[in-house]
Amino acid sequence: MTRRTVRIAMNGVTGRMGYRQHLVRSLLRLREEGGLDLGDGTTLWPEPVLVGRREHALRALAERHGLEHWSTDLDAVLADPSIEIYFDAQVTSAREEAVKKAIAAGKHVYCEKPTGTTLAGAVELARLADAAGIKHGVVQDKLFLPGLLKLRRLVEGGFFGRILSVRGEFGYWVFEGDWQSAQRPSWNYRAQDGGGIVVDMFPHWEYVLHELFGRVRSVQALTATHIPQRWDEQGKPYDATADDAAYGIFELEGGAIAQINSSWAVRVNRDELVEFQVDGTHGSAVAGLRNCRVQHRSATPKPVWNPDLPATEAFRSQWQEVPDNGEFDNGFKAQWELFLRHVVLDAPWRWDLGAGARGVQLAELGLKSAAEGRRIEVPELSL
Repeated sequence: MTRRTVRIAMNGVTGRMGYRQHLVRSLLRLREEGGLDLGDGTTLWPEPVLVGRREHALRALAERHGLEHWSTDLDAVLADPSIEIYFDAQVTSAREEAVKKAIAAGKHVYCEKPTGTTLAGAVELARLADAAGIKHGVVQDKLFLPGLLKLRRLVEGGFFGRILSVRGEFGYWVFEGDWQSAQRPSWNYRAQDGGGIVVDMFPHWEYVLHELFGRVRSVQALTATHIPQRWDEQGKPYDATADDAAYGIFELEGGAIAQINSSWAVRVNRDELVEFQVDGTHGSAVAGLRNCRVQHRSATPKPVWNPDLPATEAFRSQWQEVPDNGEFDNGFKAQWELFLRHVVLDAPWRWDLGAGARGVQLAELGLKSAAEGRRIEVPELSL
């Protein structure tokens, strides 16, 4: 077995998502497994090069995980010809400039979303990457969740018949930061720093809806800043200027209607932090992060509305659990493996910066819809 090393500049790994999901649970996990078997007698060995602004944090991460290479000088890292891939998990406001530098340096690019602060910026990145002839991708991790993989299996198997509607509920209570520390960074709640739940979550909803049910043709959204004051990482109060909740209605190609509520100011009364209910003429399903339950039309009960009597049916027990029928890996790791195969073997790949631009487009139009109080058409992007 031949080992091939691929050096990956990882910018933003001192942040929660970059560290936990991309570094520890993806690339370092691959190293723990002995590398990625490419199936041709070659094992791909990922070699992270940590990049960031805080020297002490980078040094601490490198020492903790036995990594040799880290730097606070992005330009120097990108100038290194041994670096093949640039990965970006920085705050959104810093992403465009860094990705442009990586493209100019001829590096393959893989990054978190949103890929830009504006649609124009996201489209420019996609066009620059195509013109440079590099391979490029955007993280679309929800597609690799066990619950949504089961949901895809149902869609592709024709379980639903004609799909009528999709209803999504996402969110949890993020503490304000005064008497209990917040679970999310403070910049998420400042519009001037690129925060807001629309720019964070609508790109997710775009690719989930697009991949499973059809392209989003129109959006109508209502946003809110339910918690106007929060406390930052130093315990100082600040004004929350970004939306912390969004209520969206999306018309899909083919006629289905999706309604998705996203909120960081909701207490969870669901089985999982995100759930999607899909209703079709032949059956329905409820999918979360890991689980998926179904109810076929042949087994659908016949409830009768009577508010004068207590409910006698245990509605949740009337649904059937969809079996795993396989093993599911971490979704971020699974997509990393596909991207690495794409870079090294030219394996098929469709989640490029163009797909990332579609997510930015939906977020931008969602905010416009909320500001203007109207439904807005979502045109197909021309890249």
